Amino acid sequence: MIAPATVALADAPVVRAPDGSTVHVLCRLAGGSMARFSLAAGQVAMAVRHRTVDEIWYITAGRGEMWRAGPEGASTIALVPGLSLTIPVGCAFQFRAAPDSDLAAVAITMPPWPGEGEVEPVAGPWAPNLSV
Repeated sequence: MIAPATVALADAPVVRAPDGSTVHVLCRLAGGSMARFSLAAGQVAMAVRHRTVDEIWYITAGRGEMWRAGPEGASTIALVPGLSLTIPVGCAFQFRAAPDSDLAAVAITMPPWPGEGEVEPVAGPWAPNLSV
């Protein structure tokens, strides 16, 4: 049995995601890991595709947009608090914050985030303005 874990957002390690977004690393279990992703107003992440993990996102604050491209084609959705969405393995995606609003989301990654090499860059609809 794994010992229970507790991580406060204020105490969570902060890293840069492969797409350039800011990540607060939260709890982790054998089946998945949790993190908080954020972009400042006007920031645009790089377009990427995961090689081996699925994600479920829940928008907690701000406004923005997410582009996703999978086997059924591509679409863009508005990101607002209370929205939940999935990013299946192999689905290309890119997200951006509204020009006047920071954006934050909590995401579950299944299996847990494996580290370097998980992401491959892809062409997306918007020019990114973040660096890794």
